[in-house]
Amino acid sequence: MTDDLAFALRLADAADALTIERFGALDLRVETKPDLTPVSDADRAAEELIRSLISEAHPSDAVIGEEFGASGLSDRNWIIDPIDGTKNYVRGVPVWATLIALANEASVTDTQSITLGVVSAPALGRRWWASRGAGAWLTTGGAPVPIHVSGVSALSDASLSFSEWNDPAWEIGNRRASFDRLLRSAWRSRAYGDFWSHMMVAEGSADAALEPELNAWDMAALVPIVEEAGGTITALDGSSPLVGGNAVSSNSRLHPVVLGAFAAS
Repeated sequence: MTDDLAFALRLADAADALTIERFGALDLRVETKPDLTPVSDADRAAEELIRSLISEAHPSDAVIGEEFGASGLSDRNWIIDPIDGTKNYVRGVPVWATLIALANEASVTDTQSITLGVVSAPALGRRWWASRGAGAWLTTGGAPVPIHVSGVSALSDASLSFSEWNDPAWEIGNRRASFDRLLRSAWRSRAYGDFWSHMMVAEGSADAALEPELNAWDMAALVPIVEEAGGTITALDGSSPLVGGNAVSSNSRLHPVVLGAFAAS
């Protein structure tokens, strides 16, 4: 385990302690941001905590976070989503996680620049992580175990996951028709949503996951985990998801089929 990965796991420990304590709190404060998405006091407090710990340990590193934007300029860039799945968090649904990634370039556009990712979901009792060349791992409270994508190669045998069927971003161009056709062609489709869809792909319990609109902090941590587990993650058009602003993760075997469904979108 590299020093950076060990540090990222400690950041996740600190965030987990804070977010799990505030989960379900009667005095949890929730506001609506300008983009009409919710934010809680736990989101902001968790990001502030992570930022402070990074500042203490690596004062020259830069940070990009969902709640407080970008700070600093460095070739080492921490990318943070303090609570991915805030809508679940504020309603008492346990499907939410802290996402932490480290990239080795200031302007993060290339997925290969992301050297590590940690996805920690304390209410689910699950944590996933990966660093380049060291595989992808899962812990559920005991010793970590390696994870790998599935071997499913036919769409008719595949389990697909997504977040929201009625996401307005599916209405862009011909995406809606392509998306619906893809879901009907699969063996099974479920809206597990957010980080969990992609972590299930990495674990091999789902075969592909799709999101029509994402920010860098929503997906940076997912990238090395999916890829180190043997999967592929791109935008819907096959470009870098960090540039395209959306994501498809798969077990690699199904990737051409899924991208092909959106080729004319």
